[in-house]
Amino acid sequence: MKLSMIRNTCGILRGQGSGLVASRLRCLPTGPSAGGVLLLRAASATSSGRSCAKVAFNIGKPPGKQGIFECDGCLREVVQSSRDAMAALQKKSSTIQPTFVIVQSSDNDDIWDSNKKVATMVGLNITRLCLSKNTTEDEVIEEILRLNDDPSVHGVSLQLAASFLTSRVINALRPEKDIDGLSDLNVGRLLRGDCERSFMPPVASAIVDLLHNHELEGKSVLLVGAEGALAYSLQAMIERSGMEVSKSSSSTNNLQRRVMEADAVVVLGKGKINIPSAWVQPGATVIFEREISSKQGSRHLVAAYRIQNVIHSSSHWLQGQQHKSWSLRSLKLKPLTPVPSDIDISRAQTPKAVTVLAEEIGLLPEELEAYGRNKAKVRLSLLDRLQSQPDGNYVLVAGITPTPLGEGKSTVTIGLVQALSAHLNLNSFACLRQPSQGPTFGVKGGAAGGGYAQVIPMEEFNLHLTGDIHAITAANNLVAAAIDARMLHEATQSDKALYKRLVPSVNGIRTFSPIQISRLQRLGVNKTDPESLTPQEVSSFVRLDLDPNKITWHRVVDTNDRFLRKITIGQASTEKGQMRETGFDIAVASEIMAILALASSLQDMRDRLARMVVGTSRSGHPVTAEDLGVSGALSVLMKDAIKPTLMQTLEGSPVFVHAGPFANIAHGNSSVLADKLALKLVGREGFVVTEAGFGADIGMEKFFNIKCRASGLKPNVVVLVATVRALKMHGGGPSVSAGAPLPQEYINENLDLVAGGCNSNLRKQIQIAQQFGVPVVVAVNVFKTDTEAEVALVCQIAQQSGAAGAVPCHHWAQGGRGSVELAKAVKEAASSPSHFKFLYDAEMPIVEKIRTIAQKVYGANDIKLSDEAEAKINYYNQQGYGSLPICMAKTHLSLSHMPEKKGAPTGFVLPIRDVRASVGAGFIYPLVGTMSTMPGLPTRPCFYDIDLDPALKRTLEKINATFYCL
Repeated sequence: MKLSMIRNTCGILRGQGSGLVASRLRCLPTGPSAGGVLLLRAASATSSGRSCAKVAFNIGKPPGKQGIFECDGCLREVVQSSRDAMAALQKKSSTIQPTFVIVQSSDNDDIWDSNKKVATMVGLNITRLCLSKNTTEDEVIEEILRLNDDPSVHGVSLQLAASFLTSRVINALRPEKDIDGLSDLNVGRLLRGDCERSFMPPVASAIVDLLHNHELEGKSVLLVGAEGALAYSLQAMIERSGMEVSKSSSSTNNLQRRVMEADAVVVLGKGKINIPSAWVQPGATVIFEREISSKQGSRHLVAAYRIQNVIHSSSHWLQGQQHKSWSLRSLKLKPLTPVPSDIDISRAQTPKAVTVLAEEIGLLPEELEAYGRNKAKVRLSLLDRLQSQPDGNYVLVAGITPTPLGEGKSTVTIGLVQALSAHLNLNSFACLRQPSQGPTFGVKGGAAGGGYAQVIPMEEFNLHLTGDIHAITAANNLVAAAIDARMLHEATQSDKALYKRLVPSVNGIRTFSPIQISRLQRLGVNKTDPESLTPQEVSSFVRLDLDPNKITWHRVVDTNDRFLRKITIGQASTEKGQMRETGFDIAVASEIMAILALASSLQDMRDRLARMVVGTSRSGHPVTAEDLGVSGALSVLMKDAIKPTLMQTLEGSPVFVHAGPFANIAHGNSSVLADKLALKLVGREGFVVTEAGFGADIGMEKFFNIKCRASGLKPNVVVLVATVRALKMHGGGPSVSAGAPLPQEYINENLDLVAGGCNSNLRKQIQIAQQFGVPVVVAVNVFKTDTEAEVALVCQIAQQSGAAGAVPCHHWAQGGRGSVELAKAVKEAASSPSHFKFLYDAEMPIVEKIRTIAQKVYGANDIKLSDEAEAKINYYNQQGYGSLPICMAKTHLSLSHMPEKKGAPTGFVLPIRDVRASVGAGFIYPLVGTMSTMPGLPTRPCFYDIDLDPALKRTLEKINATFYCL
């Protein structure tokens, strides 16, 4: 790189403000005999009679005459107005310290000195970037792009040789930092009259002030010389000052005549353009750009206008950091009857570019990381920017106990957000979990919603997305590999050999890595010199001594593969007898997924990853990822996955897709970070609608007791999704199986079955939500087989059971319009106070917390612990994990532990066969019955219906996927 850089900084910006008061120069002729020689007297717009010191230099060049440019008083006025603006900014933000950067390609210090002096007077940071003479155009642009991306830089002045000031270089600078006003966009805005968003070139500002104060309103001004940004900007500024302006080349044949006709002449350019005094009419004004740019007094004045532009830029930047009103453009729907397949509906809609959507909801360009046209990661810096912004309304979508087919919580979530945004004009955001690839290819199909209430493009949503699950898979399996590798090395090496390899000598020096020092400190060894450890300390340091029978960490893969549930590893001869049984879980069951969903920041995620317990030593101590030395690497693998992914619904409403923890052994909710970002973006009157997995007894209970406890957020409303189909099942209807035809009871009207399900399961689920002090709105997800009488009965019993509202929803067939009544009911419920409370105190004993959930949520008489579960609880209490919340792992098909028990079972004892801990995620999870963490493929998986046709050209990649969801 042929760049040399000198950084000189002076002054500290204490604050920012707007409302700059421009200083003016009053130009007074010395009389008819002056012949174009001017006495330029400085005066402010508000104090015109102030005397000024005199600095002489030639203005007009008539023989034997010279002008007096009185600039010190004007300079004081400009500097004072800038100081006032800084003080105003300080009231808005005391932390911002904008920097003004001058990029130079010459050794001339005049411009730097004048700008530095004024910046010091104002209190602005100023820095100089000096480029060597051999710098290429590409290298100049590289430096400009770096300055573009620096949020502390609010103004850049390109003081470069003419050979460098190409259109490509000038327009590489962001318009909002182009305080010399030379970029095409700034000039275009100025010509259009958009002065608020453009910068007036400082030299042009000085010239216009000279002309304005010479009382030339209605008079003619001739611009002579250079074309370009300055000339066009100056022409526009002069015209708006009430003068007539024309331009002429310095070589035109009729130049003399045009000069003689003009009341003022401005000679542009740094070259030697002569205007003989004989050409100038008596009393006319002649101004040379080269004089304004070269004389010390006028250079300071131009610098003052440049500093004003920097402050103006800072003010705009600060304003841009505030929460912005949405300008959301809804996408129109044209619902068809009968409703087409989900993929056909998705393809029929053209989504907005994600960059457009981001701008509509107030995201800044630097907060977005686009992944193609339709999706983007959102940076967590948004939380810092909007930290003082009040949160919007927080709405949870849960459900009654579902059938194996699912009852449409995701579809209700999307329909509700579409209704709020597109039809009630309220800022609203949906927050959904990322679907696992395994069930998508297996039996469940996609999770993008359905019908006219879904996330688009659905194939991108359902497959890969932005790679978060792949990152979790890589991180999880790195831990598994580290465990087995460490066990192998400890089994085959002495303490001395292990220590030598764990703390190698590099260039004759041995040092601990930071993560190794952290382990030493946990061992109580406060040493940093590897040569100072005793043999006992070395042994404690190098030996984790994991018990192969007490390793709790599994490998993961995001595919339904039942044959990986239990495997044997270490069978190769190279593993030297380190054989053991282990297994695979599906990727979304990884504790790392649960951590991603509960982390509040990158540092919090790093700390949680470090605390993950992977097994127990032979001496009975927990072994963590930090002990393995792998937690830092895990954080690197997860650094992009922690950012939520922005997508949109069919009607153009924003959606955050982030995390997807298993709803059985984890809390089954999307991420805390997605919810927090969305709550800031929607504003005080907006709505964030997030979904919990499975029924209210599982997903909602965990949302309240685990997610809300971790996030500190308090929900305003619970939307409880119910279907006539599920209620008939709970009212005594026959069993329902995926892939099998529905029995006639679910197709024909049957009010007795509906009433039975409402008075049992629906009533119980409403009561569960009410225990947390949150109002409940029941959303009846209407299917085409439902009758009006059945739907009306559900709404009636729901309200009799304590629901704040109960409405039928037709979003699947109509989009957001079909959920307008639900949106109105949610808005009304949110206006009433929420008295949210946790079900239990986290400091309660583990057994009592489990019993509280079993009795108050499930309806059990009591719990029964196995000997293994009781021993685990005692162990966790000894290790200090007793205050962690509880995450029950039980079937989602019944309020009890027995899937076949529908309705609202009572009188049973809940068996707890085992208790495990996700210490990094931050919860204890009791196992109720047999829980599978690796689904299997059915006889006819969904992958039979997934294909691509390379000949189709409807997408940018010239391919199209055929994607059907069961």
